[in-house]
Amino acid sequence: MNRLKCIIGYDGTNFSGYQIQPNKRTVQADFERTLQKMHKGDLVKIVASGRTDANVHAVGQVIHFDSNLEIPETSWKRALNSMLPEDIQVHSVEFVKEDFHARFDVKAKEYRYKLLLSKDRNVFKRNYAYHYPYPLDFNAMNNATSYLVGTHDFTSFCAAKTEVKDKVRTIYQITIDQQEEELIFSFIGNGFLYNMVRILVGTLLDVGRGHIPAVKMKEILAQKDRSYSGKTVPGQGLYLWEVFYQDWKNV
Repeated sequence: MNRLKCIIGYDGTNFSGYQIQPNKRTVQADFERTLQKMHKGDLVKIVASGRTDANVHAVGQVIHFDSNLEIPETSWKRALNSMLPEDIQVHSVEFVKEDFHARFDVKAKEYRYKLLLSKDRNVFKRNYAYHYPYPLDFNAMNNATSYLVGTHDFTSFCAAKTEVKDKVRTIYQITIDQQEEELIFSFIGNGFLYNMVRILVGTLLDVGRGHIPAVKMKEILAQKDRSYSGKTVPGQGLYLWEVFYQDWKNV
């Protein structure tokens, strides 16, 4: 029995998220269905670094699974990609130690969020970026990020319905980069709460529009109340970009 680690990407447009749900199309269900065909009907469960929501994309999601198939390590990528649907792609496959765990061994993750700043919407980007044709104060937004970096209780930036009790997380780095008509937010941290990145972006946009001052981030964090932060921006602009399995300071 070999344990395999895969780095995969997927276009989240036509998925109801990563995790299996009754009567809905999900990344996990499609991937496990492919593995079941390869294993002659035997169910093979996969474990991911974490779940993603409906319409959310992944560039560097990590999964692991165990298999008794005698397929060389170098042939797994081609074998999987030949059977998976076109909106899931395997980037790499490697054999790992049997105690490797795609979720529990995670040290940090990077999420990116894309805005389309053009005056007119772009029909070809509507599923991959959030159209936001409003003027933004980039200096104010960058100033606001300085209050978010570090270890904080992010209750104010978490969906109210979450069942997670410990809402303390560490954000190592936030960058905001404009590339032509796109604005790309990057968040690297040791973990993220439900809808945390999308709420952070929504709140930073409020700062950029001048609706709230950058320094108010301190108060929003201190309140530990979701009602104090901005709206949750749509899922199609969000990407799980990379998963790290070594300490961020050593990356």
